[in-house]
Amino acid sequence: MALLKRSTPAGEAGAAPDTEGRMTLMEHLRELRNRLVKAILGLAVGAALGFAFFDRLWGFLTGPYCRLPAAYKLQAGQCTLVQQNVFEGFMVNLQVALIFGAVVSAPIWLYQIWAFVTPGLYRNERRYSLSFLALAVPLFAAGAALAYFTMDKGLALLFGFAPGNVVQLISMDQYVGFLMAVLIIFGLSFEVPLLLVFLNFIGVLPAAPVARHQRMAIFGMFVFAAVATPSQDPFTMLALALPMVGMFMIALLVMKMHDRKKEAVEAERQRLLEQELDGPATTPAPPD
Repeated sequence: MALLKRSTPAGEAGAAPDTEGRMTLMEHLRELRNRLVKAILGLAVGAALGFAFFDRLWGFLTGPYCRLPAAYKLQAGQCTLVQQNVFEGFMVNLQVALIFGAVVSAPIWLYQIWAFVTPGLYRNERRYSLSFLALAVPLFAAGAALAYFTMDKGLALLFGFAPGNVVQLISMDQYVGFLMAVLIIFGLSFEVPLLLVFLNFIGVLPAAPVARHQRMAIFGMFVFAAVATPSQDPFTMLALALPMVGMFMIALLVMKMHDRKKEAVEAERQRLLEQELDGPATTPAPPD
C-alpha cells in the first residue's frame, strides 16, 4: 500500500530516492487538486453542451410524461408542463445541463478518481476494482433505462387516484426532481449485487452468511423498493424489486462458485505444502 512519509531535503546527507513510489502529504494534496480541476473542467464542458442542446434533452426527459393518456395531461393531446415562478425555467435549464454534463464527462472524472486511488491498492484490488468499474457503468445505465421506460406506468397509476374533475398541474421543477430521483434510485439499486460480488472477490464477504440470510435479504429488497421509489406505487415497486432479486440470486451463485474455487486452490496448496514438509520417504541402508 502507498504510505505517506515526510520527505528528506535534497541536500541533506544520507538522502536516498524513494524507490517505493511513496508521496508526501503535500504531494498528495497537489495531485488531488490537479485531478479535481480536470474533473471540474470536464463537467463544465459537458454542462455547456447541455445548455446548447437543452431542447433535445428536454424532449427526451419529458418522454415518460408525454406517453401518458390524454386524460392525465393539462392539455389533451399536448405534452405540457407549467412554470410556477420566474426563475424556474433557468434553474431547470441549469439542472438538466449539469446532469447531462455529469453523464457525458463520466469517463473523465471516473478516470481521475481511479488514477488518484489506484496507487494505494494492491495488485488484486486494482484488478477487481477496475472490473467493478467496467461493470458498474452499464449496470447503472440499465437500471436508469428500466426506470425511464416504466415511469409512465407509475405516473398513470398515481394520477388515476385523482377525482375526475381534477386537473393534473405538474411543474417543470417537480417533474425533473421526480424523474432524477427515480433514475438514480433504480441505477444505484442495480449496483448492489455487483458490490456483493466485489466484496466477495476481495475476501471481505463470504457467500455462506449471505446464503443463510437470503430470505431476509429478498424481503429487504421489496421493502426498500416500496420505500425508496418516489411514486410508491405497486407497479414501480415491482419493476425495481424483481430485477434486484434476480441479480441478487445471480450474484450469490457467482459468490458460491468463487468460494468453492478458492477453497479448492487452498486445499491443493495445503496438500503440496504438507508434501514438502514430509519430504521424500527414505529407507535405511543395509548393514555391511
